[in-house]
Amino acid sequence: MKRMKKIITLFLALTVVFGLVGCTGAKKQGENKGAPGGNKEKVFVFGKSGDASGLDPINVTDGESLYVTQQIFDTLLDYEEDSTEVKPGLATEWENSRDGKEWTLKLRQGVKFHDGTPFNAEAVKFNFDRWRDEKNPYHKGGDFSYYTAMFSGFPGVIKDVIVVDEYTVKFVLTKPMAPFLANLAMATFGISSPEAIKKYGEDYFKHPVGTGPFKFVKWEKDQQIVVEKNPEYWGGKPKVDKVVFRVIPDNSARFLELKAGTIDAMIGLNPDDVENVKNDPNLQLLLRPSMNVGYLAINVEKKPFDNLQVRQAINYAINKKALIDAFYAGLAKPAKNPMPPSLWGYNDKVKDYEYDPAKAKALLAEAGYPNGFKTTLWAMPVARDYMPQPKEIGQAIQQDLAKVGIDAKIVTYDWTTYIEKGQNGEHDLYLFGWVGDNGDPDNFLYYLLDKSNTVKGTAGNVSFYKGEKVSALLTEAQRETDQAKRAKLYEEAQELIHEEAPWVPLVHATPPVAARKSITGWVPHATGTECFINIDKTE
Repeated sequence: MKRMKKIITLFLALTVVFGLVGCTGAKKQGENKGAPGGNKEKVFVFGKSGDASGLDPINVTDGESLYVTQQIFDTLLDYEEDSTEVKPGLATEWENSRDGKEWTLKLRQGVKFHDGTPFNAEAVKFNFDRWRDEKNPYHKGGDFSYYTAMFSGFPGVIKDVIVVDEYTVKFVLTKPMAPFLANLAMATFGISSPEAIKKYGEDYFKHPVGTGPFKFVKWEKDQQIVVEKNPEYWGGKPKVDKVVFRVIPDNSARFLELKAGTIDAMIGLNPDDVENVKNDPNLQLLLRPSMNVGYLAINVEKKPFDNLQVRQAINYAINKKALIDAFYAGLAKPAKNPMPPSLWGYNDKVKDYEYDPAKAKALLAEAGYPNGFKTTLWAMPVARDYMPQPKEIGQAIQQDLAKVGIDAKIVTYDWTTYIEKGQNGEHDLYLFGWVGDNGDPDNFLYYLLDKSNTVKGTAGNVSFYKGEKVSALLTEAQRETDQAKRAKLYEEAQELIHEEAPWVPLVHATPPVAARKSITGWVPHATGTECFINIDKTE
């Protein structure tokens, strides 16, 4: 049966590949249109597993969307190409007041949005007022969940945004906020054209207008998104004329298209294909720096998961090493904390729950479930950096749980619905993960596990865990500007989270990505997405 499934998958994938070649006149996609002067148009075709949920960066939280929006939008600050060190973006200089409550930013002059309107301090104020003020007329059409998570609700830490002059803006905070600059550089805080937002209203997520290196062209739902280079980009011209984001849900089909040359690069490699990439003279393997966590969220608001012993039993029941051996080609490490060891503030003294089914059974019996119980296990429909084969990983965890008496039925939905239902707390056990946005522990611990991020419909904390002591530590860490003191607060928070077990932290992956040898300039970033301005195509 397994062999027959593989044959069917291969047949379908080849059908897709050759069908596409036929539609482009027997030419590879990216070579199907002549440019003025006889030069071929350079089209970079990027294969990913799922469609975007939206193209308004402030209203998306998933990498499938942010991969696209990062090409269209600039942020006030940016990260270095190979680290999360903050560098200038749309802002060129910044300074903090002595009390830490005011940040003044000098803005880049002469920049225009893709619709021709000017970028200035008024545009910055418009964006932040739209995000932070629930009464703002343009605060519609989304939940702005990243804003609430990173800036502590509405209006949150930002008390006011003041236009000092045309190219100077001042942020007035209610309290000092240590990760403020790092947050500003996150892709979700891309600056939009105020005129475009006014024009499209709640449909703006389908008509994105930024200042970035690429301009939006079209979105064919569940098929592809196309962007074209912005010849007036302030940071220099992109090296390719267009980028096409192709949606190819099946990892194997996506890899076959890479080999055939109908796509130029891909994410979401099956473990078995890592060696295949290495052995193919036409392909190259790149490794993304590990700044992620794949986890199983336990919804503590639902019985029997409100019982600590049940949550601890689930932690003892899952064989993390077997998951890594089977699904990560060795490119992952077992997780014991909700943040990766690559970040400062990581608590390596925490002792992981070892794989011990007998202990899991004993804890279930003590909790009043000697014969186990029935539940649901939600598995993502798309491959992510932290979970390359979510369906198969879900099935493996299902088998581990069955060994201790927990009968878990696999549940899944399309990607957008999966996220929405998870944020609304409809699940029992929920496979998910997180790729760090800014290199700060706050981005993991506060967003994913603070009680303030359990609001139904916008929850980043999908275990709905509301530890009071943990929340107090995380809030104090945001205010503390001394990094050594912040690190101690985060270390203490990790100990408490481990004891109270709202998650099963599964893995920290080093995600492999693949491209044709003809592609240069792709430097995978630790945040999980990167700008394609420097990517070139030689064939």
